[in-house]
Amino acid sequence: MKISVERERELLAVVPTDLLINGEWRSASDGGSLDVNDPSTGEVLLSIASATPEDGQDALAAADAAQRGWSRTAPRERAEILRRGFEAVTARAADFALLMTLEMGKPLAEARGEVAYGAEFLRWFSEETARISGRYAQSPDGSSRLIVMKRPVGPCLFITPWNFPLAMATRKIAPAIAAGCTMVLKPATLTPLTALLFAQVMQEAGLPAGVLNVIPTRKAAAVTGPLIKDSRLRKLSFTGSTEVGRRLIADAADQVLRVSMELGGNAPFLIFEDADIDRAVEGALVAKLRNGGEACTAANRFLVHESVAEQFSEKFAQRVGTMTVARGTEPESKVGPLVDEHTRSKVHELVESALAEGATAVVGGHAIDGPGYYYAPTVLTNVPANARILSEEIFGPVAPITTFVDEAEAIRLANATEYGLVAYAFTRDLNRGLRLAEELEVGMFGLNTGMVSNPAAPFGGVKQSGLGREGGFEGIDEYLETRYVGIADPFTDVV
Repeated sequence: MKISVERERELLAVVPTDLLINGEWRSASDGGSLDVNDPSTGEVLLSIASATPEDGQDALAAADAAQRGWSRTAPRERAEILRRGFEAVTARAADFALLMTLEMGKPLAEARGEVAYGAEFLRWFSEETARISGRYAQSPDGSSRLIVMKRPVGPCLFITPWNFPLAMATRKIAPAIAAGCTMVLKPATLTPLTALLFAQVMQEAGLPAGVLNVIPTRKAAAVTGPLIKDSRLRKLSFTGSTEVGRRLIADAADQVLRVSMELGGNAPFLIFEDADIDRAVEGALVAKLRNGGEACTAANRFLVHESVAEQFSEKFAQRVGTMTVARGTEPESKVGPLVDEHTRSKVHELVESALAEGATAVVGGHAIDGPGYYYAPTVLTNVPANARILSEEIFGPVAPITTFVDEAEAIRLANATEYGLVAYAFTRDLNRGLRLAEELEVGMFGLNTGMVSNPAAPFGGVKQSGLGREGGFEGIDEYLETRYVGIADPFTDVV
């Protein structure tokens, strides 16, 4: 069903537009604001408060002041807040989905999927909250007793990206709440509205003042830089580009901060000669075109065995060519706009470079006239092995295809990158699949599937794709410190 303009206006009217600091919604200290635009039209959706460095300091002060009391909150109480948050987000799924479509551009169907995915982190970590545990043991020589306990890291700074406005927030916030940590969240300038609405929902779910502070800003470095240098901060978690991640890691070194970094990707999508080609096409559509290709997990390079390359390319291009490009609120939309003109220009530059180097555009290969930042879903064949598009993250609906001759070459090509977030492979040979799982230099591997993200599984990469894991049993450990207590032998004085 088509979304009416009235429905959009009604939703935007209830979205908070101020900063959330110490449980209060307030204007920026200098009265500054930033405009949030609709990428399908370029028009302003809302103007919201833009935090100053002083506002950032106030937010950290609030988190620091709340940390002691919050860490002593009973695990069950923290769990119930997360559970109520899950139920509230689920109940308002239509609002969250529409808001993400408006500020980010993704089709409503995909936005609904993100709501379900993002909410599940709240439920998953609500169930993990009461399971934080340690151990009690006798030392090997019998002279003492050992207690190992887990304690919250402390105040955290979260910097989230624009491509998954809800899930990238809940994936960090939920385990931090579960562990007993307070937070300052700096959402992406392009898509801050979802984070603001989510913070309001968590307030209503009973999250105490100061535990979650939200500070959108036009001046990210000026606001977050001093926070990273502040001795009150204990943890930094960032999702974004490797280039920015490197700088943040360097900045965090001064305070020896705990860091979690979910950075760039260059995911290979391998199709072997024994693959079910139709199934591989379906997987490729998901891995490449979900979120319009604007995902760090998006398939970036299609490596296809030479014996099935033509068959796969034809079937894949035919399906890609039928994808309807339209505003995400339109019922027929399968691919929405890219998030801004800068992103679209970079995508087109990579395509033009590949074409100049000898690639062929089987379908697409061009920008679509506005309003909005649309790019035609594209399949490129005959892509040279040294083409830029095979080494740089595309972040758009473009699929470059190249070939390999055997398994050894496929693995070599797949690993020939500084990144190591995720890889995909389609093959009927289970032994080959297990070999790939061990040989591919990635943090995640999808075998005969085009999607690996799951709140119950650890998400993260190796090499320059990041540090740490989010989700799964491992996700909460990122927000816990290990403390050891040595106790003298209690039987020393027993006669």
